[in-house]
Amino acid sequence: MRAARFHEYGGAEKLVIEQARAPRPGPGEIRVRVAAASVNPIDWKLRAGALHRLIPLELPAIPGRDAAGTVDEVGDGVRGTSIGDRVFGLGGVSGATAELAVLSAWAQAPDAWSDEQAAGAGLASVTAMRGLNALGPLAGRTLLVEGAAGGVGSAAVEIAVAGGATVIGTAREGNHEFLTSLGAVPTPYGPGLRQRLSALAPHGVDLALDTAASGSLDDLVAITGDPSRVATVADHAAGQRLGTHVVNAENDSTLLSTAAELGRQGRYTPRVDQSYPLRRIADAHAHAERGRPRGKIVICL
Repeated sequence: MRAARFHEYGGAEKLVIEQARAPRPGPGEIRVRVAAASVNPIDWKLRAGALHRLIPLELPAIPGRDAAGTVDEVGDGVRGTSIGDRVFGLGGVSGATAELAVLSAWAQAPDAWSDEQAAGAGLASVTAMRGLNALGPLAGRTLLVEGAAGGVGSAAVEIAVAGGATVIGTAREGNHEFLTSLGAVPTPYGPGLRQRLSALAPHGVDLALDTAASGSLDDLVAITGDPSRVATVADHAAGQRLGTHVVNAENDSTLLSTAAELGRQGRYTPRVDQSYPLRRIADAHAHAERGRPRGKIVICL
C-alpha cells in the first residue's frame, strides 16, 4: 500500500511517500480503505521528535491519528459493522495517513459529511466532548472557549451550542466571522479579556474550555471563579498546577457516535481549513506547524 512515512525524526521534509506493509486488524478493530486523514498537532510533534521520550515510535513510522474511509476488513469480535460501511474514527498514535489503516474506535459517517469533513471529526470531536463533559451540564450556562477557531475549538463550539450553552469564543479578529457562523459570540485573545467579557456576559461566565495552551489558564480560573469550572485539553502542566480539569483524548466509539448523530441532525459539521493530496503531506505538516488553522487540515488519498 502507499503510505506517508518518516525514517528519522526531523522537519516536514523527512516525510516521503512509499510502499509499506498493509496492517491487519486485531480483535475489536477494523481496517479501512482510507479516503482522507487529518493532521493533528500530535502528528507533527511526533514526526519532529518532540515527544520521542514520552511516546517512542518504531521507525519508519506512518503519521496520523484519525481517518475516514470504507471498511475493508473486520477483526474478531466486531459486531454491527460490515465491509463497505463508510466510517470515521481513531487508531493508534500513528498509522492513519496510508491507503489502509486500522481503527480501534469508529462510527458511521453521516451522509451529509464529505470524506474530508469525516476525516477531521475523529480526534477533534472526542477531545472537545471529553473537555465539555468534564465541565458538567451545559444547558443554560455561558461557556468560554479559548482557541475557538481551531479543530478542537470549533468542534467544541458547535457541540456546546447543541447542548444548550451560550458560547463565547476567543480567536484572532480574522476568524470572528467564522466563529459567528458556528454560533459563538467572538472576542479577541489577550490582555483585557476580563473586561471584554464583562460587556459580553454581564451575568458572568460559568465555564471555560481551553483548547489553545495560550498561557491563559490563570485568567480563565479568575474569570469563572473556580478551577473546577475550567477544563484544558492543551495545557496540562498549568492545569495540574491550578487544579483545573485536565483532559486527554480517548478512543471512544460512544463519543464518536454522539458526534455522528449531531452531524446527522445538522448540528455539528466538522470544519476543514485546507485539504492536500497525499503527495503534498509535507506542505500539510508545515501548514499545521505554523499554527492558526481555521478548523482541520486534511490529507486526501
